[in-house]
Amino acid sequence: MQLDQASTEQLREWESALSAQYEEFKAAGLNLDLTRGKPSSEQLSLSDAILDVLGHDLSNETNTDLRNYGGLDGIAECKRLFAPVLGVSTDEILIGGNSSLTLMYFAAMFANHMGFGDLGKAWNDGGQTVKFLCPVPGYDRHFAVCEHLGIEMIPVSMNDNGPDMDEVEALVKADASIKGIWCVPRFSNPTGIVYSDDVVKRIAELGKVAGDNFRVFWDNAYAVHSLSDSAPELANLMDACRKAGTENSVYLFGSTSKITYAGAGVAFVGMSAANLKAFKHHLGMTQIGPDKINQLRHVRLLQDSNGLAAHMREHAAVLKPRFDIVLKHLNEGIGDSGLLSWTAPEGGYFIAVDTLPGLAKQVVAMAADAGVKLTPAGATFPYGKDPQDRNIRLAPSVPTLEEIDRAMQVFVTCVKLASVRQRLG
Repeated sequence: MQLDQASTEQLREWESALSAQYEEFKAAGLNLDLTRGKPSSEQLSLSDAILDVLGHDLSNETNTDLRNYGGLDGIAECKRLFAPVLGVSTDEILIGGNSSLTLMYFAAMFANHMGFGDLGKAWNDGGQTVKFLCPVPGYDRHFAVCEHLGIEMIPVSMNDNGPDMDEVEALVKADASIKGIWCVPRFSNPTGIVYSDDVVKRIAELGKVAGDNFRVFWDNAYAVHSLSDSAPELANLMDACRKAGTENSVYLFGSTSKITYAGAGVAFVGMSAANLKAFKHHLGMTQIGPDKINQLRHVRLLQDSNGLAAHMREHAAVLKPRFDIVLKHLNEGIGDSGLLSWTAPEGGYFIAVDTLPGLAKQVVAMAADAGVKLTPAGATFPYGKDPQDRNIRLAPSVPTLEEIDRAMQVFVTCVKLASVRQRLG
């Protein structure tokens, strides 16, 4: 289907056939959901041994009574397990509760309102304007954090290597009120790309040219979530920062939300000793200590880096067939027609697609009318505003294989029908 080569008569024929197909889908009473990147029940069941792994044995290497208060930065065994995931040392990591988003929100709030201890004052000290760079398309919850804290967001474009670093560097050099940048560096949400080594190096050097107390918020949510052993690796940001002398300019985040139990995992943050000192001081005002028993459960279940890798291969065995179905429908149903462009990620939880300009909202609405829920168009941009109304995020992790197959039939039909109608317009 090449719209630019079709006659009006041919377009009308396509519109009639696609409309009939679409009406059949609407009449089928479907109720399918591709909205959020949650682990499926099948994936969650991979970690069910965590419920029994402790028995009544709470012994640990520091002989700490894990049932009691304290241990704000987590137990030593858990630090040793997850420090390599972030690429930091065990004295540069804090293990928290179940949500990395909570740690990110606290980090942004502390920076904006409370400051960095010996490293400097709060971003908005004296009522200063605070701005953040947001690579787009990106993660809606990152944008929500900024919006909630009153931080102005500046979109920057993404390419196959990561954020457009020429654009990023020019912006931070020109405007000292830009205090941070959001990054999902491996299998980025939603594009699935992995930041190149050069992009990682240039991000590490931002602390040299940005305003005071600039921070990279490095949300490495999919650090170990590859679909195969041959998936591209990510360069170590903290190592690059050490070489650049900018180790105080980065916060690194991760969690087990898509490794063990999404609602009962552990989250972690890595940062320099100076940053961690200030962060722990502020965090100590909110809690006396995390759930150390849950931390020990994760250590007993996953054991070490080899155990973690083996566990993630089991996740990949569940996820990859789902991604394959989505890509099969895109390749066979859309192909090189030019109606849609998409990524083919080698890990993570999402596939990003771009419609013809001006059609994303329409495609999402049409799919919803046919019983297929998609993430709202615009959600992958700050303030929910995609200037070209193109990007749609597909999340195939939760539905069954049969449900994904059916949902993609509907999606492809909606894309074709909306595109033909636009051309006829």
